[in-house]
Amino acid sequence: MSESILELFEGTGAYLRGHFRLTSGLHSGEYLQCAKVLAFPDYAEQLGKLLAAKISAWLGEARPQTVVSPAMGGIIIGHEVARALRARAIFMERDPDFNQMTLRRGFEVAPGEEIIVIEDVITTGGSTKEVVRAMRALEGKVFAAGSIIDRSGGTADVSVPHVSLESLHPMTYAPDECPLCSAGIPVVKPGSRRT
Repeated sequence: MSESILELFEGTGAYLRGHFRLTSGLHSGEYLQCAKVLAFPDYAEQLGKLLAAKISAWLGEARPQTVVSPAMGGIIIGHEVARALRARAIFMERDPDFNQMTLRRGFEVAPGEEIIVIEDVITTGGSTKEVVRAMRALEGKVFAAGSIIDRSGGTADVSVPHVSLESLHPMTYAPDECPLCSAGIPVVKPGSRRT
């Protein structure tokens, strides 16, 4: 990570170290709690502008009509990116009965609507890919995806081009191969999804 972003995460207590179960189900000794950074509106606005600028540079002349984010983590940064791009911001929520992302709260996407998907952190890319798939099923035109942090080091497949403000590749482990579990360190699930 660049020093300025790392300092921002460190300074807000958002860069956690310990033993964590990620949304993907993998375990890691590091966790980036973007909500602690995004709790400060000035930081959220700054990160949104930076991510919007990076996406705009990649898109060229194309301009999305709508920014779609997976709840919970992507909502604030998605809103800030949409504000910077002068686009609409909506989000998808996981339906607990079907365990899939769905539009609720009256949100709709029209066929051909031009979309980008924004997330706070990508590890495996599963949530972002799920939102892309859902938008395509509604006949939305998904240009790209973006995130503040790419924990995959650029290897996550989200099925569309992806940009991030920072990329890193901390060690992750399958639960049955986790040295932190073997060492008896209690695992914590800091994210929003119950997995």
